[in-house]
Amino acid sequence: MTLHLCSLLQLPTGSTVSIHKIEGINPILRRRLADLGVLEGVRIRLKGKGPFLGPITLECNGQLFAIRRKEASRIEVNLA
Repeated sequence: MTLHLCSLLQLPTGSTVSIHKIEGINPILRRRLADLGVLEGVRIRLKGKGPFLGPITLECNGQLFAIRRKEASRIEVNLA
């Protein structure tokens, strides 16, 4: 099986992918994401991108939340 990896920020709206790796994020934010269930191997859906380089809205385990584009660019996802 080949992995097709890219950053969460590179995905089109509506994409559902699994998280491959989370690196370079503030440990406090990483812990908060983990509390929401955002961990390696979990499926996540990109619900929307805010206008004017605003936040990225995500859905994970039925919860909606938003993160900055800077953090979204550091979450690597598997397209397959």
